Amino acid sequence: MRAVQVVAAALIGADGRVLIAERAPGKPLAGRWEFPGGKREPGEGELEALARELREELGVEPIESRHMMRLTHAYPERTVELSLWVVDRYQGEPRGLEGQALRWVEPGQLAEADLLEADRPFVVGLLEWLSTRFPGEGDDGRDE
Repeated sequence: MRAVQVVAAALIGADGRVLIAERAPGKPLAGRWEFPGGKREPGEGELEALARELREELGVEPIESRHMMRLTHAYPERTVELSLWVVDRYQGEPRGLEGQALRWVEPGQLAEADLLEADRPFVVGLLEWLSTRFPGEGDDGRDE
């Protein structure tokens, strides 16, 4: 079985918190939390898919995106290959356009969120990435 190609965003707010989204009712694993994003369309590049998904799900337009990491996760029903991007500059105010709840979380508290199994490895990578991107800063990863 071929892995489903997925892009996800760690959207970083002006206050340094990270946006997570609740899986909407009717979707597999509904009620669990994840980094926003979704499947790549055939022939679509990762950045193109990321921008489309953020527009469709959150109503925001990414301005600055950086690839952070890629992983493959096997769920019982399918395998997904996820590519996580850090988006720390964007236009618009994120809102759940697909009926999903949104929550801003301090980076250090991401491990406590009920994130999907495939998204959990991103937490360590994201905290590491933020600490190298903003050395000497607190756990929020932002310059003041």
